[in-house]
Amino acid sequence: MSNVPVGNRTELGDFLRSRRGRVAPQAAGLPPSAGRRRTAGLRREEVAILAGVSIEYYRRLEQGKQQRPSPAVLEAIGRVLKLTDDERRHLAELGRGRVSAPAAGARTSQTSRAVREEVRRMLSIAHPYPACVLSRSSDLLAANRGALRLFPGIEDWPEHERNTARYAFAHPFARELYADWEDVAHGVVAHLRAAVVVYPGAPDIRAIVDELSRLSTVFASLWQRYDVRARTNGRKVYRHPEVGRLTLAYEAFDVARSDGQRLVVYQAPPGTPDHEALLRLSA
Repeated sequence: MSNVPVGNRTELGDFLRSRRGRVAPQAAGLPPSAGRRRTAGLRREEVAILAGVSIEYYRRLEQGKQQRPSPAVLEAIGRVLKLTDDERRHLAELGRGRVSAPAAGARTSQTSRAVREEVRRMLSIAHPYPACVLSRSSDLLAANRGALRLFPGIEDWPEHERNTARYAFAHPFARELYADWEDVAHGVVAHLRAAVVVYPGAPDIRAIVDELSRLSTVFASLWQRYDVRARTNGRKVYRHPEVGRLTLAYEAFDVARSDGQRLVVYQAPPGTPDHEALLRLSA
């Protein structure tokens, strides 16, 4: 997989380089330097000094030669690099070296597409609110009627091709459906970027990343930013062809932790135009 490292030790170094390139020296408390800097953001030695580690140690971290750094070291580096909470958790995952862990093989195998009957019943219970079950690679494994109608045109695809990441980047309706398509696209990529570390070498994640990297230059560009974001809740604005503009909040719940399946439920406050539109969508 060219230019798309998935689940290997270079991921830690690539992530650190991408983050330090975004931190201005002044933001890190360093005085302005005379002349032009050849390095965007912080230099390696500046990160090392500010984090309280040797320059050689930090250099080996970025080169993937320093295995299993301590949580205290990663926490110090995270503070220097101004990491978000999601990025700190991602850095901790990278530091654990899951790839070389004996139990890693169990997490890299092909994920099951089977959805437990108890979870399927929850889709019915959630009605009229749209609800669906997504795999770790964002395959649409199960959905109630409202969720299927929330993604116009997705039912035209064979069931095994229904994937919300693929929909965002490859379906002709997606850019019109999402009022802020750029933010949705960024969130899709950031979720997959985090997933490659939690499930190193997972073939289903590798496949969707490879596919979208070939199909979309936007995806490929966003992938190289090394952004990570947990998609556990949030808000999306839709320009739906059937019910018009509506804003929905969503919550995601883990329902099969070992496989990475998550139940996503969309909602709107009762009595609002958004809720009325949601009811029409699920009718």
